[in-house]
Amino acid sequence: MKKIVLYHVLLLFIISGCKKDSETKENTNTETVSNSEQYEFVGGYPTEATIKKAYDDADLTRAIQAYKFFYPTVSGEGLVKGNDSIKIKPNSSFGTLDTKPGQIGFTLNSDTPYGPIPIDLSKGPMVIDIPKGPLIVVAMDVNQRWVADMGIPGPDAGNGGKHLLLLPDYKGVVPASGYHVWKSSSNNLTVGIRSLPVGGDVKAAMDRIKTVKVYPLNKPADWKEPNWLELTDKPQNTTPVAWENNFKYWENLNDVIQREPVFEGYRNYYGELAVLGIKKGQPFKPDTRMKAILEKAAKIANAQMRVQSFADRRPDRIVWKDRQWEWVALRFEDGDFNTTDYVDLDGRETWFYQAIGASPSMFRRKEGFGSLYWLGLKDNTGKYVDGGKNYKLTIPTPVPAKLFWSITIYDAETRSQVLTDQNKAALRSLFELKDKIGGKSIDLFFGPKAPAGKEGQWIKTLPNKGWFAYIRIYGPEVAAFNGTWKPGDFEEVK
Repeated sequence: MKKIVLYHVLLLFIISGCKKDSETKENTNTETVSNSEQYEFVGGYPTEATIKKAYDDADLTRAIQAYKFFYPTVSGEGLVKGNDSIKIKPNSSFGTLDTKPGQIGFTLNSDTPYGPIPIDLSKGPMVIDIPKGPLIVVAMDVNQRWVADMGIPGPDAGNGGKHLLLLPDYKGVVPASGYHVWKSSSNNLTVGIRSLPVGGDVKAAMDRIKTVKVYPLNKPADWKEPNWLELTDKPQNTTPVAWENNFKYWENLNDVIQREPVFEGYRNYYGELAVLGIKKGQPFKPDTRMKAILEKAAKIANAQMRVQSFADRRPDRIVWKDRQWEWVALRFEDGDFNTTDYVDLDGRETWFYQAIGASPSMFRRKEGFGSLYWLGLKDNTGKYVDGGKNYKLTIPTPVPAKLFWSITIYDAETRSQVLTDQNKAALRSLFELKDKIGGKSIDLFFGPKAPAGKEGQWIKTLPNKGWFAYIRIYGPEVAAFNGTWKPGDFEEVK
């Protein structure tokens, strides 16, 4: 009898075990994500907790990617609103400035005077009439997509020409001749003028900017000639730094989406924004949950872009294998970061976190009348340069530049020129270094204190502040590309 009881107990145990194994296998089949992700499915259906987590995660991921893609747009809006704050108005008032550190703008420089010309094409096509002379002019839309090169890098090649800017959906008559015709993908765009200071003559360069004529293709009866404001000593901020890691980033992006016409090439990306609550023609009123997600996404995405910009992992960033210098622009085929098969989003994000504007002439890697940029972040030991330490940089001379060259120092947080009581951020071949260049090389210095007797070859930096450098060569010659000339690295001076 005991044997029979034991047999039944054993049988029940085996049956129970088989049933548990079957249930375990069934549950395993329905749980498609590891437990570490805390996604749970019962019978193939998500639990309430899983539904919430999945949507929170999906919306955060979508927001991070949308943030990165539209960063150039929000930065472009920084230009629009920054200019507006100092009375630079579309089609009516423009500016001239010999840039100083007090003018906050992503990697602006003082190599040449600037002339910002905001344009609003919603009023109709506009003409930019460029005179003959040493002017470098680029037009970009509010998304910072390249629209036109004019002046030296344009089809007029510095010989003067009329450039016609058309609005995105323009249906009117286009003149058959007499104009270089360009079509913008937004109504608001910025035409940026750089006037070369030939022989170091800044005044002549500033005056030359004002010889550019801007007027409607079809002038209305009440048309008034634009006026030019002198901005050199006027502080301004044309960056999105105040918005870039908080909810205001999305509010400014929404302003652009509502104001500008739809750009067909961004349809998929507008779809990303629609899920997040930014839709053209509709109010942007995220609930508490979505607002928190968008705040978090801004912080994460901005941090990721900072890492991309200052700790780039791409091997093609290196200019010379035995130096720390990197290419500022990772793409050089055109101004829109196109490769043969895809858009280089990584290169696009890296560029626009540091800089504004892009055009084919800015990215050329061949000798000629373009410009060349190299980025310096680290000393010769591979450590980031430190604003509290003193460094020396040796530049072999002559530098392979048909026109001129410079090195500019930028604040790593603002990506704008370092702002100190020295009120200077650049050492330039046409100015500070003009009478110091000779022999086989020149030593430049960077740090809190100037070395004795070298004050004219020194830029002040601030303790506890990171900085980086751009070397710019205008009219680069072949030695800048084939390795027969290269600058030294930053070396700490004790």
